[in-house]
Amino acid sequence: MELNERIKQQLDSSPVILFMKGNPDFPQCGFSAQAVAALRACNTEFTHFNIFEDPELREGLKAFSNWPTYPQLYVKGELIGGCDIIVEMYHSGELRTLLDEATAAA
Repeated sequence: MELNERIKQQLDSSPVILFMKGNPDFPQCGFSAQAVAALRACNTEFTHFNIFEDPELREGLKAFSNWPTYPQLYVKGELIGGCDIIVEMYHSGELRTLLDEATAAA
């Protein structure tokens, strides 16, 4: 399967997916830990993908999203952003609203 198809398959697998370093119970960088904390504080279910488990996808997703760093949060297949944006949206209340709408429709 072509890389972009694999990425799209991952994005279609869940309304909320976090591409991160490590996993939610053992994040392997502080930025991934902050993103997980914000998502958990919103009481939303999300899927994660540990980018260390697939180096090809790790590099390909950067080009696909035109976003050079991790974590990367996608909601309904759309890139929301990285740690700074996730945390900022959490503090403003936008993240909870976005996640509630995405998971209500799922």
